[in-house]
Amino acid sequence: MKMLDVEAVQAFVLTADLKSFTRAAEALDTTQSAVSLKIKRLENGLGRRLLERTPRLVRLSADGIAFLAPARNLIAAHQSAVGSFGAERRRLVVGITHHIVGAELPLLLRRMSSAEPSVVLEMRVATSREVLEELERGMIDAAIVLRHDNRRRDGETILEEAFGWMAAPDFEHHPGEPLRLATQAEPCSVRGMAVDALNAAGIDWTEVFVGGGIATTGAAASAGLAVAALAKRVAPLGTIDVGARFGLPPLPSRDVVLHSNVTDHPAKSALKALAATIRATAN
Repeated sequence: MKMLDVEAVQAFVLTADLKSFTRAAEALDTTQSAVSLKIKRLENGLGRRLLERTPRLVRLSADGIAFLAPARNLIAAHQSAVGSFGAERRRLVVGITHHIVGAELPLLLRRMSSAEPSVVLEMRVATSREVLEELERGMIDAAIVLRHDNRRRDGETILEEAFGWMAAPDFEHHPGEPLRLATQAEPCSVRGMAVDALNAAGIDWTEVFVGGGIATTGAAASAGLAVAALAKRVAPLGTIDVGARFGLPPLPSRDVVLHSNVTDHPAKSALKALAATIRATAN
């Protein structure tokens, strides 16, 4: 009977989830070549090709699809065995701006849990400003925010977020009428970015919906009520960028930045997994 290398199986599961050797390596705090080698040895040991490798994409083979669920079970059993002696639980409080989380949130949570099962995650979703204020007051351990200005240049840049004027494909806007906007309440920085761009371009606008996060603002855009300035990566499925159609000014991109006060390994490992997963959603 062949004995499986648990670390190799973990590397396979991560690569399958993140669809990237690079992102899996970031989550494991190792190199891409090391991850590739582990998976190659796993494939050789099983006598099966688990992943199809292309220049731009990594995807599961038929055997990989069949192996993925048992591989997850193996990792879960291993983590349960390691934690059977009641290892101390570490509570990690992460603040994250609501502009950068969408339908991929379940994947983010699963990856953090898999990376460090001893970590109890408490996630707070708010504006970038509110999240940073909580970090500075010591109320949270880490913050993932949009960088809107140069007042704070520290932190790890996770990715560059592209914004667009997102709306339903059948959204109608007639020349001479104010552009109908769905926004978040002031002092939302993305709202300010959108309004400033419209004002600078001399485009009249009117708020027809004020939401409390990307879910509600995105819902208004999906329903055809209005246009919303949203990150394209997390905009609701089915919405499109109508900026060019209606002659709207381009919106600037923003860096997504991780700020952290943690020094212990479990928390740092969980944050690495979270950052790698967010990067993977941009692929």
